[in-house]
Amino acid sequence: MSPEMNKAVVRRFNAEVIAQGDRTVFEALMAPDFVNHAAPPGAPTGAEGMWNTFQNVLRPALSDLQVIIHDQLGEGDKVTTRKTVTGVHTGPLMGVAATGKTVTIEVIDIIRLEGGRYVEHWGLNTLQATLDQLKRG
Repeated sequence: MSPEMNKAVVRRFNAEVIAQGDRTVFEALMAPDFVNHAAPPGAPTGAEGMWNTFQNVLRPALSDLQVIIHDQLGEGDKVTTRKTVTGVHTGPLMGVAATGKTVTIEVIDIIRLEGGRYVEHWGLNTLQATLDQLKRG
């Protein structure tokens, strides 16, 4: 697939999987041997670990969850995306009780795709800094 087609797959994943929680699209876009190189130590590195983060950590904690893509670069089989995940903190988020505040998590992802499916993920995010800020009030 071309870099432009790969970028479209990543945009679809962000809109339909992360923001909307569509399990069917998630399964369609994940390769069976997917590896998340950015998983926390001791956490599963396969697709289910990533789904768990979206569906059981972020979505219950953040209402009006949105993903805003700022930049995307595609080269070969990789797509790099700089984005913001945002929502209203209306449920517990990794041990932090709901505050009602708007939360923003800045993210930079690198995705390697094969045949329009996610094969590998690397990423950096500001989730820990966001949690620290919520704890301070």
